[in-house]
Amino acid sequence: MPASAKNVIANLNELRALTGDADGAQRLAWTPVWLKAREWFESKLADLPVEWHFDAAGNRWVTLRGDSEKVLVIGSHLDSVPNGGWLDGSLGVMAGLEVLRGIAEAFDGRPPVTVRLVDWADEEGARFGRSLFGSSAFAGKHTISADRVRTDRDGVKLEDALQTCGIEVDRIGDATIEQAQIAAYLELHIEQGPVLEESSLPLAAVLGTKGVERHAITFYGQEAHSGSTPMAVRRDALAAAARLALEIRPIARKHTDAVCTMGSVKTFPGIVTAVVGRCEATLDQRDLDVEVLKTMLREARQASERFASEEGCTVEWSKIWSIEPILFHPKLIELCEEAIRETAGVSHRMPSGPLHDAAEVARSGIPTVMMFVQSLAGISHNKIEDTKIEHLELAVVAFDRLAAKTMQWIERA
Repeated sequence: MPASAKNVIANLNELRALTGDADGAQRLAWTPVWLKAREWFESKLADLPVEWHFDAAGNRWVTLRGDSEKVLVIGSHLDSVPNGGWLDGSLGVMAGLEVLRGIAEAFDGRPPVTVRLVDWADEEGARFGRSLFGSSAFAGKHTISADRVRTDRDGVKLEDALQTCGIEVDRIGDATIEQAQIAAYLELHIEQGPVLEESSLPLAAVLGTKGVERHAITFYGQEAHSGSTPMAVRRDALAAAARLALEIRPIARKHTDAVCTMGSVKTFPGIVTAVVGRCEATLDQRDLDVEVLKTMLREARQASERFASEEGCTVEWSKIWSIEPILFHPKLIELCEEAIRETAGVSHRMPSGPLHDAAEVARSGIPTVMMFVQSLAGISHNKIEDTKIEHLELAVVAFDRLAAKTMQWIERA
């Protein structure tokens, strides 16, 4: 039985009405609204021949037993950022639920391989700043010592919020047990960017997630009176930072899909009557090619040192965080493209700039691929996030076909 796109869209609208308001989705992980969403999702499982449980990190696993112990996993997340959109994360869960339902009906509750649907816990990291919480625990990439002391804006510790939801932070690493017998992982997600819309394409096969280099950069100059200090002798730390902010753009544009962003700048003393003596900035660089990433980082460092010298300043760098590029499985990318072409007539390959749970699954060595569907205006993490209904319908059909192709691939392996 093919998956019903109408069922998916109806469930998405029901979830939006239940857990959103005039400002958008409010399914912040480890909060009552998120728990309400998970309870609602549980009600959708009642008429399916499945079993389910939460793992040690709070991920929900729904299992449809098959003739083979080899497992196909479909997944995404129900949590959202504050004032988020109606599709980010939840589309993948609702589409996965419908694909699971179709498989159960087609094989009278016993498919040739075992199929599991996972709702990852706290993909967004919006409350405590720890993205991919559940999937990183599953992959064995958890950071318990750092995570337990994280606090939200109200001073609540992550460890305490987890305990309220029945999760013991010291045991989250036990989630790796769920890796057993998994042969493939599939995830459907909105693009969250403008590429597909600008290309007039509805769907894409995702090549992988871009690597990230994230650094704090501090320029040191000399505070001085803005009225009495001649321009020629100023050591303006903001001037050096501003020149770097412009320079990272041509650095990124040398490469097809690379991006560089200086997203935060703080000046000290930060008053209108003083030349800036210290400027703290952050730099985020991303690309799917590790060598491109290394090149951009080196060029940005060199540029910062040059501008600092020319402005009579010094500069220091410190790493905030980094992750390597994560490539998805070549055969699954091929199958994803086939499913898209059969559904929409044309396919496209592209990298993902944002990280997703699929990245952590792939890091654990499990064959993985994602499918993207077009986002209107490239907007996400916002109440106006949207996708054309006809594109959502195509996405469900194509994703259902991808699941069928992947099951056959697992059987033949």
